[in-house]
Amino acid sequence: MTKRKTVPDYKISIEFWNKIKPLLPLPKPKKKLGRPREDDWKILSGIFYVLRTGCQWKALPRCYGAPSTVHDRFQEWQKDGLFKRMWQAGLLDYDNEKGLEWEWQAIDGAMTKAPLGGAGTGANPTDRGKKGTKRSILTDAKGIPLSVIVDGANRHDKMLVKKTLDAIIFERPSLDDGIQNICMDKGYDYPDIRELVKDYGYTAHIRSRGEENIRKKEIPRYRARRWVVERTHSWLNRLRRLLIRWEKKIEKYMAKLHLACACITFRATGLFG
Repeated sequence: MTKRKTVPDYKISIEFWNKIKPLLPLPKPKKKLGRPREDDWKILSGIFYVLRTGCQWKALPRCYGAPSTVHDRFQEWQKDGLFKRMWQAGLLDYDNEKGLEWEWQAIDGAMTKAPLGGAGTGANPTDRGKKGTKRSILTDAKGIPLSVIVDGANRHDKMLVKKTLDAIIFERPSLDDGIQNICMDKGYDYPDIRELVKDYGYTAHIRSRGEENIRKKEIPRYRARRWVVERTHSWLNRLRRLLIRWEKKIEKYMAKLHLACACITFRATGLFG
């Protein structure tokens, strides 16, 4: 007798749910009687299941509700801006409990495949010109995401710096509170980029791989300060729905990125997973 495969339990914790519940929009009044509205907690767990496993909406286990219902609720919440509010709430909690470290920030881009194309995609120069998308992220010194934007894979990292800095979703401290540094790799080493980040009140720190290798030999267990943003990109890729972009509409892809950043931030506070 073959054993039935068990569905991984990705139901979000009660602690996390209690933080998110006040952010939910009020449900729209029903025009006519019918089945009761599916539980929001279960629906949100289903959305996270899709984000975590990378499965298609139609393959979502029924224990999270009908796939069409979960997808409809995702679209409803995406249009309402729920996932961005979740991320902002996570940053507020993290800042209150542990404190965002603004002194050393880091920025970097990463490319992923986008077979279906759509807005924010372009020919990937590292993948034989196939469709791809690039996400640019800014993090604090511990790798907590502060900003994320999306553009075509053919866009150079330097072209995304201004948009990334403008997209910070949490109030940045005044420069009177201390110096703010921004760590970047050699791909950002251009006079106009140095001038740009200076105009935003940052002190730029740009080192090549060769310089970093020398520092590793001189200082045991040395790590470049910008390694945290590379780790954050790795965290995002562990959420399999983000490893390959299957959303043609950029708004839906951004909603999943915002949810992913919210999960990372709440996890850092100990409330998620």
